[in-house]
Amino acid sequence: MAEETVFGKIVSGEIPVEKLVETDRVIAFPDIAPQAPVHILVIPKTTEYADVTELAAADPELLAELVSVAQQLAHEHADGNYRLVFNKGASAGQTVFHVHAHVLAGGLTESSL
Repeated sequence: MAEETVFGKIVSGEIPVEKLVETDRVIAFPDIAPQAPVHILVIPKTTEYADVTELAAADPELLAELVSVAQQLAHEHADGNYRLVFNKGASAGQTVFHVHAHVLAGGLTESSL
């Protein structure tokens, strides 16, 4: 990934966050602009991949770890019920081009996303 992003700064420790989960390869933290009562971001520590398609093609095991961490967080924060969202591309709502998953839960309706 060519451009530095806010998530890259979080990974490097330049921007502090409340880490809900941290593994060797993944960090999860609350979204600063939540769109649901539970809104957690799960990001890889690598800055190589701009979106989920790049990650899936290059490192499916890391993608599986992101999903596993998302599921763990949903069990801890939302009784296991959740929506997992990956945005790909600016016109699809992606604003940070460092692959990340949104774990959303609580009070969601069909029109909420």
